[in-house]
Amino acid sequence: MPAESAETTAETADPEPSRRYAPASARDRLILGLDVPTVEEARAIVRETAGAVGTYKIGMQLQFAGGLGLAQELARDGHSVFLDVKLLDIDNTVMKAVENIARMGVRFVTIHAYPKAMRAAVAGLAAGGGDLCLLGVTVLTSMDEDDLHDAGYAGSVGDLVVARAANARAAGMGGIVCSPQEVGSLRPVLGPHPVTVTPGIRPAGSAAGDQKRIMTPADAIREGADYLVVARPILEATDRRAAADSIVAEIDAAL
Repeated sequence: MPAESAETTAETADPEPSRRYAPASARDRLILGLDVPTVEEARAIVRETAGAVGTYKIGMQLQFAGGLGLAQELARDGHSVFLDVKLLDIDNTVMKAVENIARMGVRFVTIHAYPKAMRAAVAGLAAGGGDLCLLGVTVLTSMDEDDLHDAGYAGSVGDLVVARAANARAAGMGGIVCSPQEVGSLRPVLGPHPVTVTPGIRPAGSAAGDQKRIMTPADAIREGADYLVVARPILEATDRRAAADSIVAEIDAAL
């Protein structure tokens, strides 16, 4: 499979979506991944951390345990919700999925950063309405160049991230998901408007786990990240609220 190149056609949407998706404060920048097995446990974490984080992310593990209903519940209660579904399918399926997601009241949703899928997602958002931020997933932070080569990609992780970021901008996406190690090089590619969301955030002294391209919260902010996704360093803390507050303080000091 060859490395991807940036693709721009007359069919693409406005490449400069509104900066309305930019974070409003240091706390708004912190996204907590609810990577737990049950809705009951997720609700308990929300009760413990409400007001201490900006957004709650619901990924695949929780989605298959009632997490889609929880996403709507949290949105109705006024929480900012990130639905991390990583859509990739035929155009019509992606378009119709995003059209329905846009009506759920969530703030963010992820689509794998393939040009056709992203253009379909933008079309679905136009049909569904709302203020949903579409995020193109570039290269997962659990992958390195050996993993890409095993999957048939030539070139470097950085090259592929840049190409996919350019495609996301051309498609009219609200932002991208990338490693903090790449985010510093992407603003010239993205322009001023799309936001950057960075998983792989590990406070100093935290275990890397299955993440390979990681960075501390302060360093990621200095590199230009708009939003930081953190899960285990908060979820596994004895005092989750205090752990979130500590990360927010580190973000604030780095701004």
